[in-house]
Amino acid sequence: MNRRDMLLAAVVAALWGFNFLVIDWGMTGIPPLLFVAIRFAVVAAFVVVVPRPMASWRAVAGVGVFMSLGQFALLYLALALGLQPGLAALLMQAQAVFTVVIAAGVLRERPTTGQLLGVGLGVVGLATVAAGRGGDAPALAVVLALGAALSWAVGNVISRRAGVVAGPGPLGALSLTVWSALVVPVPALLLSFVVDGGPAIAAGLAAFGGRALLSTIYTAGLCTLVGYAIFNALLARNPSAAVVPWVLLAPVVAMSAAAVLLGQVPALAEVVGGVLLVTGVLVTTVMRGARRATRSRLSA
Repeated sequence: MNRRDMLLAAVVAALWGFNFLVIDWGMTGIPPLLFVAIRFAVVAAFVVVVPRPMASWRAVAGVGVFMSLGQFALLYLALALGLQPGLAALLMQAQAVFTVVIAAGVLRERPTTGQLLGVGLGVVGLATVAAGRGGDAPALAVVLALGAALSWAVGNVISRRAGVVAGPGPLGALSLTVWSALVVPVPALLLSFVVDGGPAIAAGLAAFGGRALLSTIYTAGLCTLVGYAIFNALLARNPSAAVVPWVLLAPVVAMSAAAVLLGQVPALAEVVGGVLLVTGVLVTTVMRGARRATRSRLSA
């Protein structure tokens, strides 16, 4: 990667890392599932300008249910229950570990020794984070965040099983994200009715002011549309193994910003566990990318 692409990768990581703080900041007074519905209604509106991904509707719907609805519904609920944004960003990185495990069972992708090492480091890191989370992170919120990471991982496997890859054009992650968003708003709104009730939704809509609007513009516009557009362009110009590890800066950005802006300084166990988790994810990601590159060379 040249310096320009490295700078763009760092920008994407910063956008995605700061995203957790912006969600938490904008959700004040608004039911979390309603906030999810609004965010993805904005994203889905861009189907009029973004080409449809070259995948079956079943695959697009599956990605939407797990990677968008499941992931963000559980994440927003975890934040609403008091999970710190920095810790949430860190726990979400468990998706890489979950993806390897699920892919081994569903796709019969036999993990390499390096990937198993990465999974092991990730599990130890998660256990360390969970044990040292202190009294500021409710256990249920931690479980929901891990559930969000698991849902994300299931969406990854569905995407890979359908042959949808991140890259330029109609196969890009941006088009898949936008079109799969179509399945999110209505179910999220119905779930909000079940969980929160009609009066809470009405109160949330009434409380939807400038703060919530800015948060939605950031999450739907900058993080989803701009972030994925840049990320796709980077993947089109560089090997995935050189681009994807930059995403691991997102929890670093989130935890640093939370410490500076919100005074949420992580405990020592969270830092140690976070380093182990991120290292495990990095090892897993690099090993997966190396194996794909080897397969590509053998099939060429």
